Amino acid sequence: MGFVKSFEQIMANVKASADFYDARMLTVFWETKPEIISKLLPPPLEPAALPLAMAFVADYPATNFDCVYKESALFISASYNGEEGSYCLAMPVTSDIAMAGGREVFGFPKKMAEIEMNEDGETISGSTKRRGTKFMEIRASLTGEFNDPAARETLMSNMEADGSLKAVSYNFKHFPAPEGGTFDYNPRLVRQETLFKPKEIQFGSAEIIFTPSDYDPWAEVEVVKMLGAMFTVGDNSMLGGKAVAEVNAIEFSPYAFLKWDMI
Repeated sequence: MGFVKSFEQIMANVKASADFYDARMLTVFWETKPEIISKLLPPPLEPAALPLAMAFVADYPATNFDCVYKESALFISASYNGEEGSYCLAMPVTSDIAMAGGREVFGFPKKMAEIEMNEDGETISGSTKRRGTKFMEIRASLTGEFNDPAARETLMSNMEADGSLKAVSYNFKHFPAPEGGTFDYNPRLVRQETLFKPKEIQFGSAEIIFTPSDYDPWAEVEVVKMLGAMFTVGDNSMLGGKAVAEVNAIEFSPYAFLKWDMI
């Protein structure tokens, strides 16, 4: 151990994926306004076919990178070069190592937060709190039926017969220059895949409550129609990502503050 690592130590730590074991995740889905999606997506991302949003709360009791923590997130649907995925607007966590890894490697907009997840029979709930404001609360009743039964087939269309699915995330990797007023390099659009392999999966109706916050404006992603909830217990693998585009620094600047508390 020590501040300086040997080549052998570095190589022993190289992993093909970041793996999560027996992850417990509650995810809720809703439709928002198309104009909200258009406003929040930085070019070259474009709106997907449907103006969908989702939020989750997760408990990760074991990982292959020596980190146990809770996490929540807010995503909106997006498309790049015809491939649909999700653009991450926020991803609070309870671990500084999880925050640093997600931000520095993939560009996920992570912040430290207080996150709760509770299970009481068929009712699963969770919340996220920062700077004194509990700005997001979700609750699901695992009855087997979505709020909108027709939406289940649409949302689960990419799920395999064994319940596994691969999700595509889009993030922008960028860092402020030490001189100030610009970036170290032109921001890069990163495409990253996560493989979900649930051992248990349940569906139900959902509700989400947003409390306005200057620092965590999740309420901006308005709920037009709640679709439903999914609760899973299983193993997840974050696969390696790839920078697929470079964007103009000036054009990207208005979108560059997801990782910072700025009013």
